Amino acid sequence: MSSDMQVFKLPDLGEGLTEAELVNWLVAVGDEIVVDQPIAEVETAKSMVEVPSPYAGTVAELHGEAGQTLDVGKPLISIARAGSSAGSPAAAAPAPAGSVNPSPVSSGLDVSSAVEAAAETYRTEEKAGSGNVLIGYGTPGGATGGRTRPRKASVAVVDSRVAEPAPVMEPAVAGTRIPGKLSAVISPLVRKMARDHGVSLDAIEGSGASGLIMRKDVEAAISAPEAPAAVEAPSVSSAPASAPADAGAVDGRTGLAVSARTPVRGVRKAVAANMTKSRSEIPEATVWVDVDATALLEMRAELKKRAPHDTPGLLAFIARFVTAGLKKYPALNTRFETIADGSQEIVGFDGINLGFAAQTDRGLVVPSVRNAHGMSARELDAEIRRLTAVARDGKATPAELGSGTFTLNNYGVFGVDGSAAIINYPEVAMLGVGRIIDKPWVVNGELAVRKVTELTLAFDHRVCDGETAAGFLRYVADAIENPGGALADM
Repeated sequence: MSSDMQVFKLPDLGEGLTEAELVNWLVAVGDEIVVDQPIAEVETAKSMVEVPSPYAGTVAELHGEAGQTLDVGKPLISIARAGSSAGSPAAAAPAPAGSVNPSPVSSGLDVSSAVEAAAETYRTEEKAGSGNVLIGYGTPGGATGGRTRPRKASVAVVDSRVAEPAPVMEPAVAGTRIPGKLSAVISPLVRKMARDHGVSLDAIEGSGASGLIMRKDVEAAISAPEAPAAVEAPSVSSAPASAPADAGAVDGRTGLAVSARTPVRGVRKAVAANMTKSRSEIPEATVWVDVDATALLEMRAELKKRAPHDTPGLLAFIARFVTAGLKKYPALNTRFETIADGSQEIVGFDGINLGFAAQTDRGLVVPSVRNAHGMSARELDAEIRRLTAVARDGKATPAELGSGTFTLNNYGVFGVDGSAAIINYPEVAMLGVGRIIDKPWVVNGELAVRKVTELTLAFDHRVCDGETAAGFLRYVADAIENPGGALADM
């Protein structure tokens, strides 16, 4: 391989991940790129991330197509060094005489002098290197970092003074920019929502900055009455949700026609592997109890009267009771490990990272509130809301999604009372909370209607016995039934 060619391999994006799905290329062969310019969007088992380039130069080759799963350590992109003719389509095939050099900006807008000046400022900053470093890769120069990376719209602009611009070619990011709107970059999640509902993005006016199409814009188009469902033309930037090649074929086992084949990848693939490992390795047991939550609901209603906009949700109060219970029963806040020599250990932690299950468009994820043991109910509520938002936007970091030590699962929001949950491997326990409904309950020897919920604890029987599990469950139940006294003692 020529010394003028730099090959950037897909790095480990965190938490020892071994592969990632290539969602979208942000550059094309022949593009001039700079250090730290985003070159691709990839989806790991943890989150959706942009991959920046550690090299500057001309894009010579893209190793992969949208929708393809790439292994960590395999080539992602080849970049010819600045000033090199290697991999330069412009050098290999000069433009015909009399032809006009095309503008590499795919927006259809004229590049103003102000935009050119901004691009030149960006390039000047990049010459000093960057502080943005991917795992296993450095960047040239000695800058101390701290500069905010410009938006994709600015890095898409190429200086018109470049001696040999790239020839006309089909953009590798077709479908990600709306013609005539320089900054209307649509997120993969928005594209998928539109594709799944047969909505044409070309017919949507974005409500975001510079015409950016937001999720709410697609939702409005979906719910619009009598709106014809226009199917968006496929592009290299949009991987199909399912493979229709076998649609209509007859399944040999059932004799039924096959309607679709959906690849298992991304979050769904990670969930499948994690749940399989949990079931195969953890000898789990389950205990449950019905709990009278009337007092907790009454306490929260009273607090809401005093501070309507600053009252924690019920899940935050239960989370506070859980962290207090784990301090009293720390065996449930551990990890069971098998060492290379075959010996086994139970690893305890000085602190609690409380995970909670969150349903998103990408599947079920479990972000965790780090150091939850030191937070009040109000602080827990704020962090749970923040993590839920970033998880649903696909922006949660690997650390936020993979650092839990115990999981709280509120499946009551789905209208069910209980669940034989699968423990979130490699944790050793999970507490589930069912829906709160009116039930007959004996209070002081008399029958009354109370607000009742069911708590279910699944635990690894290798780390503790039923007495410990029951003790923890009863502690949380008692705190819910007498929240005032429990909070006073915490």
